[in-house]
Amino acid sequence: MSDALFAGYDAVLFDLDGTVYHGTQVIPGAPEAVDAVREHGTAVRFVTNNASKAPGDVVAHLRELGLPAESAEVHTSAQAAAGVLGERLPAGARVLVVGTESLVAEVVAAGLTTVRENGPEVAAVVQGHSPDNAWADLAEACLAIRAGALWVACNVDATLPSERGLLPGNGSMVAALRTATDVEPVVAGKPQPLLFETAARSAGASHPLVVGDRLDTDIAGAVAAGVDSLVVLTGVATPVGLLTAIAAERPTHLAADLTALTRRADDLKIGPRPGWDVTAVDELAAAGSGDALDLLRALCHAAWETGVTTVRADGDAAAAALAELGLA
Repeated sequence: MSDALFAGYDAVLFDLDGTVYHGTQVIPGAPEAVDAVREHGTAVRFVTNNASKAPGDVVAHLRELGLPAESAEVHTSAQAAAGVLGERLPAGARVLVVGTESLVAEVVAAGLTTVRENGPEVAAVVQGHSPDNAWADLAEACLAIRAGALWVACNVDATLPSERGLLPGNGSMVAALRTATDVEPVVAGKPQPLLFETAARSAGASHPLVVGDRLDTDIAGAVAAGVDSLVVLTGVATPVGLLTAIAAERPTHLAADLTALTRRADDLKIGPRPGWDVTAVDELAAAGSGDALDLLRALCHAAWETGVTTVRADGDAAAAALAELGLA
């Protein structure tokens, strides 16, 4: 395992939804991949934008899915949001919470007072995902924000991966309040680098690898933190999205799923790949043969270097690979 991707790093920071599991269903190969990282002696941390569960609840869910974990290994956007509030508000300040009781507990732990309705002494609003968030909750938050309260969003993920598919995430509810108030929230979770920096620091790591399925949160957060990343195609990221990714959302490595962590880093790095030839003029012309994901790595490299994102196949093998990637 000395040449495995994870062996080149002193910690692996895993996203959860869409990377390790979909709701109540573990993604095949995820437990074995995490076990391999642990067995090598590399630190493991779970970094999630989902603010609806306390670290202990996340641990319980992971264990149910066959992934041993400890609360100290879990870092949530609710913790990050509470940290932001604690830094900006005086002790005991009133915070209107839109979210779960787990988010309430994090805010209380930061030395602040929580309420569910607006009032003259509300100093801030904190908003995190909860399946029970309703119009009435947004209405109270709207009034407080319009009155000048600090607004902190745990995250702005537009969607939430589940076993049934993509569902509305906290970002969709944040968008409703943004429209109603013309105010931009302070974002505590990914893509801000705070969660990754805190997780790495807790592991004593100086060279971590971020692993996730979203370009706009996981990968953008890694870029913002100045660390390497691996994007997996088990959640939100798609081949089309990767080709057109902006510089702030481009991963270092690309793989189908977490099982690739045990492969050689050079096999996963985005760049030219053996067997495939990609040239760029008006289109990206793909020729050769081999693994479809290798072709995607080569295409991403060419697209990011040239700005050309339309693709055509030169030959049957290239056409089959592009079809497999959904790029035909």
